[in-house]
Amino acid sequence: MNRRPTLLAALALTATAALTLSACGSDDASPAKDSDTISGADTGDKKSPSPTPSESDPASGGRPKITFPADAKNVFEYEKTGDAAKDAALLDSTLSINSVDEAIFKGSTDTEALGFYNAERALSASITFVNGYLKKNHTWVGETRYFDYEVKLSGANAAYVTYCSDESKSFLKNRKTGKVDNTPTTADSYVLYHTKLAKNADGVWQTTDIASDRGSKTCQP
Repeated sequence: MNRRPTLLAALALTATAALTLSACGSDDASPAKDSDTISGADTGDKKSPSPTPSESDPASGGRPKITFPADAKNVFEYEKTGDAAKDAALLDSTLSINSVDEAIFKGSTDTEALGFYNAERALSASITFVNGYLKKNHTWVGETRYFDYEVKLSGANAAYVTYCSDESKSFLKNRKTGKVDNTPTTADSYVLYHTKLAKNADGVWQTTDIASDRGSKTCQP
């Protein structure tokens, strides 16, 4: 299926090449990757059960809590790097994704988390993206998997995160009728993302720019 239509790819506001990890300076370390799932990406214990997105969001320190409906789930697969800044950027990157989906589920772009974890051009693109769902009375159900994470730092306040998504088990749902569009899995069910994050004055790593490549061979199984 394509639960994320080409809208996000069309709204990518920076060329993918500008967001590649090669632009991030001499920081060559990247996180190890394995098959253990970390839903919400908040736990380093790979043997622990994966919490739901609503359980995993850090609600302390003034951070908004993100909630999902029972029939939808994002799963993030990565292992912590051991570098505090990289791990913080990775976590907030996952919460940026969750914040966009929460806005879709709630049917509003006026959610606290959307503007908390996204800024600048990424926030504008996210608002337009969510509104595209709402205009068509769409939401989604199922499970979307995010994997093959790489993170690099550029100075103390900038990070670049790339990752893949697998949308083969998530499907568009009509908000009014409840009908689910059970479309088959194709190459377009897999998407490569390049994102830029900036740490704000409150220590939150906000996603500020994003580019996507649907059907990327890099993410194909």
